[in-house]
Amino acid sequence: MTTVYERTAVPRPSRGRGRPRPSPVGPLLALLWAGAGAVVALWWYDTRSVVGLAGWLTDAGRIAGLLCGYSCAVLVALMARVPLLERRIGSDRVARWHAMAGRYTVSLLVAHVTLILFGYAAQDGAGIVHETLSVVFDYPDMLKATTGTLILFAVGITSARAARRRISHEFWYYLHLLTYVAVFLTFFHQLALGSDFVGNSAAQAAWYVLYLGTAALVVWFRLLAPVRLNLRHKLRVESVYREAPGVFSVVVRGERLDELGAEAGQFFRWRFLSDGMRWTSTPYSLSAPPRPDRMRITVKALGDHSAAVGLLRPGTRVWAEGPYGALTAERHTGRKALLIAGGVGITPLRALFETLPGGPGDVTLLYRASTAEDLALGAELEAIAQWRGARVLYAVNGADGTRPRFTADSLRACVPGLAGHDVYLCGPPAMARDLYGALRAAGVPDRRIHHESFEL
Repeated sequence: MTTVYERTAVPRPSRGRGRPRPSPVGPLLALLWAGAGAVVALWWYDTRSVVGLAGWLTDAGRIAGLLCGYSCAVLVALMARVPLLERRIGSDRVARWHAMAGRYTVSLLVAHVTLILFGYAAQDGAGIVHETLSVVFDYPDMLKATTGTLILFAVGITSARAARRRISHEFWYYLHLLTYVAVFLTFFHQLALGSDFVGNSAAQAAWYVLYLGTAALVVWFRLLAPVRLNLRHKLRVESVYREAPGVFSVVVRGERLDELGAEAGQFFRWRFLSDGMRWTSTPYSLSAPPRPDRMRITVKALGDHSAAVGLLRPGTRVWAEGPYGALTAERHTGRKALLIAGGVGITPLRALFETLPGGPGDVTLLYRASTAEDLALGAELEAIAQWRGARVLYAVNGADGTRPRFTADSLRACVPGLAGHDVYLCGPPAMARDLYGALRAAGVPDRRIHHESFEL
């Protein structure tokens, strides 16, 4: 057990914030779809008629190109780590939106390239190879656009699950950053060659506003805001403790950390400025409520980077970005709560277990691990349960390795009145999917199941 922040008395849980604030998901999705509709309307306004096979192919390519250009801006905006998205909607949902937007972007790009080339070839009466070479080498800004297109294809291919499993996270991450370069390279041909923009100053101005606004989000939230955070708060490793086999807690000291507005359940992206770790930024959740001068994370060795966390030396400089995540007490809608953790998923839930509003008997924590030895932070959980009158339940494999099964009936037996609980869920994706199905079968409404994961 780690003695966190050398406290002598455990603070009482927060009272919460009353009714949760309305989610911005609906308005944001409506705005995105309205933008897509405006893009199609731009084509409709500029197109008087479509004649012949060449016309149909070319105009279909124009629509695909306009939507692809719009999708590129949306794709980059979703990568900008805007606090409204990361904290109110949730990083996992934003990541899924980004992945979906990426698939749409690549599909629209394939459609745009194919339809335009075949349409031009039909119009000129030329072969597809000759037309392709002519477009790439003779049209203005097309060499840059072709380079950007190839980069986008490479990013799309390496983002597929089958490819992700075969490459390192670092290679994928840095290749993914080339999306910014690709979008920059493909931008200029849209205005130079797009018939919907040529001679249409209003459309050009709107496109500049869209792309420059997106660039401003990236520059501020991914570059300037992290620089300001780290220069102001001066983070360093204070201590490292072993919690369980392959599990270590790291206490990070800094200045005026209360100004960050971090909450229990949130995470930061951490970059430790030591040999072999300074080029990798990894998300780790806070495993204890943040204090004005300290924060703590707890990490399980699952790869090269996480394994090196246990070897960090006190005094190591830390570069952090955040806080991110919406798995907080703000999602709490009722009086009772069930927290379900699997493995290292205990980290954000341990912090919430201490701070969620509720009286004696209102909060239950169910902790799933392979063996009793793998139950990290167990002594802290027991201490918190004792002073706040909460329950801690453990689910470990049997002596023969049999895994406990979570079903609707078993969950209802463990937690009476389960359907009226808010459920916070954090663990491996397969476990989270199974538990979500069991919780829904047990009568827990979807709006009361709160879950985040870092997978795209």
